[in-house]
Amino acid sequence: MRVHEALEELDARGTHVQRYARTPERWLSWIDAEFGGRHSSRAFVGSSYIAEDAAGPVGFATFDSRGDIGVFGPFGVASRARKSGLGPALLHGALFSLRERGYAQACIPRVEHEKLIAYFQRHANARIGEEVHPVSPDRRYRTVVLASGNGTNFQAAIDAVQARRLPLDLVRLVVNRADAYAIERAHAASIPVTKLLWDKVTTTRAAFDAALEDGVAAAKPDLVLLLGWMHILARSFLERFPQILNIHPAFLPLDITLDEATMPDGTILPAFRGARAFDDALAQGGPWFGACVHRVRSEIDRGEIMVRAPLLRTNEEPRAELLERIHMVERRILVEAIERWICEQHDGV
Repeated sequence: MRVHEALEELDARGTHVQRYARTPERWLSWIDAEFGGRHSSRAFVGSSYIAEDAAGPVGFATFDSRGDIGVFGPFGVASRARKSGLGPALLHGALFSLRERGYAQACIPRVEHEKLIAYFQRHANARIGEEVHPVSPDRRYRTVVLASGNGTNFQAAIDAVQARRLPLDLVRLVVNRADAYAIERAHAASIPVTKLLWDKVTTTRAAFDAALEDGVAAAKPDLVLLLGWMHILARSFLERFPQILNIHPAFLPLDITLDEATMPDGTILPAFRGARAFDDALAQGGPWFGACVHRVRSEIDRGEIMVRAPLLRTNEEPRAELLERIHMVERRILVEAIERWICEQHDGV
């Protein structure tokens, strides 16, 4: 069946498919909610087909042009619409659009699951061009963690390393509070700890920043993780260590210039940035919360989003229970963001 005929048949059954040159913010946040938060950043930079039925969005397929290469993906169909013919229609629609742009073939990057590989082989005559294994004993990434508190996200990184999910060498933990429980977690995992406490009476801000920078540099990190680090980093630190990821307890827009975030139901909220993001979201009074992992740049919480996830507060959910659910989201997306970072190192991005 031709693409247009397949789309017309879906439309007659109540599933409407529309092509967007730029994927709308609402659909990007739906992609995060439905598929885990790893795909929306790629959909953000590409064009997409979006499918909706009476209950809301049910599927998407993104396509993009990168120089001489046509790129397909990400791609997803909600569980309620699987085996309905929607998936092949979206797939073929995206490939048709790439053909319109002059591409005879398309690259499908980073397909991780055997069933999905078989799906592409069956429906798009795809073949495996290259096999990549980012988690390899031949390449490990020296990682320094900066933390100021309990260290639950630090523990998530430790657990993922010990489970051989992340090829990191956690070479040092740096804390700026003597009572940070992250210290105990580091000791339990045999990770060296540097306590760098700022006495504002005897030490200038510049001196503290220089000591922090030199201490991190001594560990020769490939990656720096800010996991609850409550201190604004100096510009010289950011220039010296360009590979820094930060975890943030709020749902931020993929477009870093925006000061609003669009949630899956279309609700528009302020982009809660800064150290009080969770409390600011609480004070706003809405039901939507979330978390993200982003690259770090000089503007606070305005780096490229690696992974993000929205979270809907249940009715009258106590603050402590909501915060713990956000921490659970943080731990999941942290590992996913590091996995993405590792893939990008392999790709030379």
